[in-house]
Amino acid sequence: MDRVIRIGTRGSALALTQTQTVADVLERAGAKVEIVTVSTPGDRSSAPIAEIGVGVFTSALRDALAEGAIDVAVHSYKDLPTAPDRRLSLAAVPQREDPRDALIARDGLTLGELPPGSRIGTGSPRRAAQLRALGFGHEIVPIRGNVDTRIAMVTAGALDGVVLARAGLSRLGRLAEITETLDPIQMLPAPAQGALAVECRVDDVDVEHLLQSTVDDEATRVAVAAERAMLAALEAGCSAPVGALAEVVEDLDADDRVVFRLSLRGVAAAYDADDPAGAVDIMRASATGDLTAGEQLGRALAAELLELGAGVLSGPEA
Repeated sequence: MDRVIRIGTRGSALALTQTQTVADVLERAGAKVEIVTVSTPGDRSSAPIAEIGVGVFTSALRDALAEGAIDVAVHSYKDLPTAPDRRLSLAAVPQREDPRDALIARDGLTLGELPPGSRIGTGSPRRAAQLRALGFGHEIVPIRGNVDTRIAMVTAGALDGVVLARAGLSRLGRLAEITETLDPIQMLPAPAQGALAVECRVDDVDVEHLLQSTVDDEATRVAVAAERAMLAALEAGCSAPVGALAEVVEDLDADDRVVFRLSLRGVAAAYDADDPAGAVDIMRASATGDLTAGEQLGRALAAELLELGAGVLSGPEA
């Protein structure tokens, strides 16, 4: 391919680092690439994420792609709305980073070691609900800002800890600052956390084929599709208090032969409108199914969560 492929991204350090990983793969395949920074309304707003919605980070990139200003857009997959954009093709889902959440706390402490009343910062209703459900008695503080800004709140003593995506810290080379990587039993990550979504125009078949053949990771795509199907079936926005994690696991069939199956765990928090202090209930469910039926598995798990009471998914800002 002789053309230069223009790859669009947000301008944050994390977004640029993520996009560079895609650019590197394409360059190793012999493609010529150029990284183009696109400013989004989310980058220009100081409002809480729960208020503005994470879709504001992706809409400007998608519009630039559809209008031909760029040829490829790289997103944090968890930021994408669940409704598809008919103008675009999800051409590739690269191999996923570790999807778990991570704590960076003062004095190297873990969540369990931080005393009651400790101030824990997060911009995620999902994290806030699950932190409250752990029962440690921490004060959950809503925050915004990039990774540097959030960690600086701990360094300066304004907060006792912050919870961030481990994948982002890994991509920025800051794993050494983590004081605890949170087990999914404690805190399920956001659907598609740690994964990237690489889009191109639906009619740009050359770029689509290049991305599919060089960047796409089938196991990641299958797992994330199940998580996102669960989220969509719950009719929850991407910033709602919903967590999910799908993994490809080994199992035995009826003849004791090893087969690979998809294991999916989900969590949803229901809020009482008369109790703004936090979630009054946490619903959890899990299921296992065939690799080819990830989306059906996600929808089935969502139905189970709804039966458990996960019908009220809006709550106080977190």
